[in-house]
Amino acid sequence: MGEDVTHPKATLKARGLSKVYHTGEVEVPALAGVDLDLIEGELIVLLGPSGSGKSTLLNILGGLDRPSTGSVEFAGQDLAQMNDKALTLYRRDHVGFVFQFYNLVASLTARENVELVTEIAPDPMRADEALALVGLSERINHFPAELSGGEQQRVAIARAIAKRPGILMCDEPTGALDSKTGVLVLDAIAQTNRELGTTTAVITHNAVIADMADRVVVIGDGRIQEVRENSARKQPGELSW
Repeated sequence: MGEDVTHPKATLKARGLSKVYHTGEVEVPALAGVDLDLIEGELIVLLGPSGSGKSTLLNILGGLDRPSTGSVEFAGQDLAQMNDKALTLYRRDHVGFVFQFYNLVASLTARENVELVTEIAPDPMRADEALALVGLSERINHFPAELSGGEQQRVAIARAIAKRPGILMCDEPTGALDSKTGVLVLDAIAQTNRELGTTTAVITHNAVIADMADRVVVIGDGRIQEVRENSARKQPGELSW
């Protein structure tokens, strides 16, 4: 019974990650020696202030950026050693992204925005199925301008999960939303994690959101300051800020 607890399977294993950005002659360190596993099926919150390195870490784990040093192991391969084509395939086939700003195509309906992903994914769910999962069945033929900010963000989540990614990366998904609307967005993320078993990482500066996670990683000055497990996950509806 305790086997899964003792030996959880890691979807991603990051070791010794550092990242230094060069601005002219100035070196700006963003990460400094980070070790982190993302456990299969967990919902993890990466918590820290602006400039702490959490977005850089998410971008490296998601294959959007490369570390200066260190490794990220996925399915026996090191993302840091992959060429651009292999990284593109990794992102396309395995990772869904949700950002603070929704990046929807204004001239396409909710369904059509989701279909942008389902047309290129190897084993997608139907667009209407993905939109139903985030509670937007009634808004499927609406354009972004006809949707609230929270609804647009939920369309972005539906688009990210429609390709059935093993990993969902969410960077400040409630950053542009009020508390009540943000809770609806977090509920869509939690439901995706619960129903699809998607390994989910949520970046936020909002400490309240950490209560919905299985595990919380506190990041500051490019390093992991603290890792803690929640004895019980709160439902997003129990959160307010």
